[in-house]
Amino acid sequence: MVETSISPRHFEEIKNNLVEFYTKHFKHDAKNINDVVILRKSLDARKPSIKYNLRLEVFSDSDFPEEINMPHFKDIDSQKYVHIIGFGPAGMFAALKCLELGIKPIIIERGKDVKGRRRDVAKLNRSGEMNPESNYCFGEGGAGTFSDGKLYTRSVKRGKIKDILEYFVLHGANENILYEAHPHIGTNKLPGIIENLRETILEKGGEIRFDSKLEDFEITNNRITTITVNGTVEKCNQLILATGHSARDIYELMHAKNIALEAKPFAMGFRIEHPQDLVDKIQYHNSPDIEVLPPASYSLVTQVKGKGAFSFCMCPGGIIAPAATDQNEVVVNGWSPSKRDGEFANSGWVTEIGEQEWSKFKQFGPLAGLRFQQSIEKKAFDMGGGQFKVPAQNLLDYLSNTPSKLLNKSSYHPGMTACNLNELYPEDVNFRLREGLREMTKRLKGFNHSKAMVTAPESRTSAPVRIPRTKELNHVEIANLYPCGEGAGFAGGIVSAALDGTRVAKSISAAYI
Repeated sequence: MVETSISPRHFEEIKNNLVEFYTKHFKHDAKNINDVVILRKSLDARKPSIKYNLRLEVFSDSDFPEEINMPHFKDIDSQKYVHIIGFGPAGMFAALKCLELGIKPIIIERGKDVKGRRRDVAKLNRSGEMNPESNYCFGEGGAGTFSDGKLYTRSVKRGKIKDILEYFVLHGANENILYEAHPHIGTNKLPGIIENLRETILEKGGEIRFDSKLEDFEITNNRITTITVNGTVEKCNQLILATGHSARDIYELMHAKNIALEAKPFAMGFRIEHPQDLVDKIQYHNSPDIEVLPPASYSLVTQVKGKGAFSFCMCPGGIIAPAATDQNEVVVNGWSPSKRDGEFANSGWVTEIGEQEWSKFKQFGPLAGLRFQQSIEKKAFDMGGGQFKVPAQNLLDYLSNTPSKLLNKSSYHPGMTACNLNELYPEDVNFRLREGLREMTKRLKGFNHSKAMVTAPESRTSAPVRIPRTKELNHVEIANLYPCGEGAGFAGGIVSAALDGTRVAKSISAAYI
């Protein structure tokens, strides 16, 4: 293994002939070199002399790179089955791991398959028509299907990230996700990959039911014995709850049954949007290599009055999308296509939400944070004027607490209403958001550009509720209920949710022994 740094322009010249580059750069004889592959590639743009840092593995003599192969799947044991509620990353990879272990997954997904979701999302963007069961959050692949497709995670202790990434490659993703420091698939490519993963699950013996909603369950002797799906009662052996951070009806159902839940801190704020070429110029110092560099991103964090304010899910060349899951609320999120070649860059700008912020809702117990979240989304809907138009404000006007007379151009399709976003959040929350942004404009010269703007609310950064579980990963009160992924409060993003799903499947397999 060797490491080196080269300019972006040089990388474009040598990326398809790494053996020749290696032998010339490191002065090695090419005769015994079979292949050279990239193990890791990261961009260092901290200085004007921008570099790619490369870690290479060299294969010589009798050594060759290993091929990526599909995992081995055991024969299904008819006595071993598990219901999985939700077909997002956690549920999907829980199902794949169950199949590897010889357990039949029965997947219950409230939303539609990818093609059906695509039509519903188009209606939402075009005419403000919302399907509460099929949207940017609900349906095949979960919120990840029509998200940015970022695949990096800090959850290194939870499982083998490489296994998750290889599954994506085997089902259509570019192999560069295996070595990029910040791997990304893209919203345009993810749906096809999700469909391919679905076909593997069906081929190996899994069962998937779309347009199927968990409505109730019965508990006997601290075990779920039956579940009700679309009005039909069926027996349940083991249950994985992988419903995502927006399945509020599941929290309500569990709370009504006095099942243990916990209010969990999360983050809320805005989406901030700039012209992508402006972000490129700021981050790449007007580099002469800018034409061969990827669209630039940024990651910002600061402290205001002892609490964090930070960028979240930055989407170069992306789109701001309507991510609400019900009528009379608005939510914004962001995504990027694989080439990240859109006109705008957008990012969440959020701050911590905890007991102090949801104190007015403390009578709702573990749902206090959820109620705070709902109140902001409803207020934003009213400020926007309906049909999922979002309240918006030019950045400079927001910072000066001045209503915008004419809004800047934006990628958000359903429409915007000029508002003073200083009025959306409680003053303490708004102060942290506004003053945190003001601090960022000092760090990134040009960030406070006249064409920049903010839309709101970015409110679904993570679940406002945690479903507590034991070290064996089952619920603390119910032996055969396994809370999983983002909706349970144990993941944040595609890969960490997928890793959590595989862990839960392994735990269920151990319970069968």
